[in-house]
Amino acid sequence: MDRRAFVKAGCLGSASLLLQGLDPLVRADSLPSLPPIELRGLPGYAASPLGMPGLFRGRVIEIREAKAIVGNRVTQPIVRRMLERAMTELTGEESVHGAWAKFIDPKDIVGIKINPSGAPACCSSPEIIREIIDGVRSVGVPPRNIVVYDRYSYEMDIGSYQALLPTGVRIVGIQDAFTSGAVGYEPNIYCDANFFGEWETRSYMARIVSHEVTKIINVPTMKDHSASGVTGALKNLAYGTFNNVARTHQAPHSFTNPLIGLMCTVEPLRSKAVLHIMDGMRLVWHGGPLTQVQDFIEQAGILMVATDPVAMDTIELEAIEKARREHGAPSVWEREPSSITSDGHEFYHDATKNLFFRQPGHIAAAGKLGLGISDPKQIDHRLISA
Repeated sequence: MDRRAFVKAGCLGSASLLLQGLDPLVRADSLPSLPPIELRGLPGYAASPLGMPGLFRGRVIEIREAKAIVGNRVTQPIVRRMLERAMTELTGEESVHGAWAKFIDPKDIVGIKINPSGAPACCSSPEIIREIIDGVRSVGVPPRNIVVYDRYSYEMDIGSYQALLPTGVRIVGIQDAFTSGAVGYEPNIYCDANFFGEWETRSYMARIVSHEVTKIINVPTMKDHSASGVTGALKNLAYGTFNNVARTHQAPHSFTNPLIGLMCTVEPLRSKAVLHIMDGMRLVWHGGPLTQVQDFIEQAGILMVATDPVAMDTIELEAIEKARREHGAPSVWEREPSSITSDGHEFYHDATKNLFFRQPGHIAAAGKLGLGISDPKQIDHRLISA
């Protein structure tokens, strides 16, 4: 969608329609009015058929293996078998090489978008990242053309990725600290909206996404999120690619719906994100995205693979809701005002409390934008064994 088309849509209130009608518990008085939202992508960028929802719309491959994580340690040989099995099942290819070649060309510069937020308790497992790197290299991509990246350098430092990933691969933090400046970002590609009267109303796309990498492999983790409901494939891409996104949620309200999906439509992010590999070795069912409380983290041993981030996040949302039910915690769709607390310590230690009225409806909203399928009845969810 080009800038002119979306500005027109924003003025007509299409973003508001995305917000309402997709969240079964939303009330007219539960959020401030959604402002006009302007998106500006890379002019003239030719959309790719590999872009979201990708080659296999609505298909999600899920593998569960309890032995993949024991004593909070991930076993790499088991993860390797899980990933290889999932990749061939997703693509229908007989060989693992053929599966990777569906998405990656030897001439590509491949970005691996990790999620170090929440390290060391729960972040993209280095064991899985190493296997993804091996898969990319098997197609003929040299290490120097593989970039493991995220927004914040310090979170990547906590996850020790520099020490744990193969030499020759670039490891890049787009920002060194919590700043809203445009260092590391492209000033001509942005999302502009004034949500809560903030001084800086634009969020800019990372230059590494807009101008350097040619393909992105997205590696989210399975976590709830205090504002968006869950941190999944969509949020890991959107809020990990654009800066100045914390402004979209001001307690107790959140505009993560519809902004997460809208950001994922911006080119070239939409076209470059060709594969999503969800690390569910650990499943955070409360306190996300930053909790370190082990009582809220299950060692689930799950791996999911898809090209459709909406379908993947729909399955993830179901898994987190199931875990919360099993632990007697309220749904992430909870809208009870008494559940809201301004005490961070209380939130991190009481699963009945939250900081925001969460917005898991962002997943269905992204589906309405054409990024994938959110109706569970239409999702080809394949639960297989390694």
